[in-house]
Amino acid sequence: MTSKFLRFVLAAAVLFAISALAQTSAAPSSGSPAAPAASAPVVLTGTRVGAINIEQAVFGTNEGRRELETLQKKFEPKQTELKGLNDELEALKKQLNMQQATLNDDALADLKKRIEGKQKTFDRSYQDFQEEAGNQQQEAFSRVLGKMAPMILKYAQDNGYGMIIDTSKPWPQGPVLVAGAGVDITQPVIDAYNAQSNVPAPTTSGAAAKPPAPKPAAPKPATPPTTTPTTTPPK
Repeated sequence: MTSKFLRFVLAAAVLFAISALAQTSAAPSSGSPAAPAASAPVVLTGTRVGAINIEQAVFGTNEGRRELETLQKKFEPKQTELKGLNDELEALKKQLNMQQATLNDDALADLKKRIEGKQKTFDRSYQDFQEEAGNQQQEAFSRVLGKMAPMILKYAQDNGYGMIIDTSKPWPQGPVLVAGAGVDITQPVIDAYNAQSNVPAPTTSGAAAKPPAPKPAAPKPATPPTTTPTTTPPK
């Protein structure tokens, strides 16, 4: 999950939350004329600065962990399929390494062609897997964040924060050079969201210990023998 995507989704979710809260604050009493939502914006008036790893916060909640477990189970068959393809590819490359000095030209050309075809099949399948899994993980992130953003805003208001910064990406990939543990509100936000959502913790452990990888893992193509450059997998 890219930092650009995280910033975009977080900004959109927070803007939506602020707009919704502003409309609530601006709701007219009975018989009063309606006032524009923009006339009563919700702002942070505190002076404290807080830091949150928004990716860790989202996928550290019971709901976020449940989303990840669901995706993991969904993609297990595809991962197994990719591992099988990769094993076949490795076996062919090992065969080429061992027999290329003894095979005749036709047999050697046929083996190289099989390796190239198997490599292309693997690369296409792996790319499709990455795109589908990554997109669905982003969708899960957006769903949870859309519900979490108003709570983050309320937490900031209730605790005197005037600014909340995102530390999902370390500097220089992210904008924050350093943030001490004393200003981090990630775990309190996770705890508050769990209490609010009433979603029970997943039965398996470990999903909340660290944020998810940008894309679910899958076996990568093995490096082909250096003596047969024609079988080098595309990058």
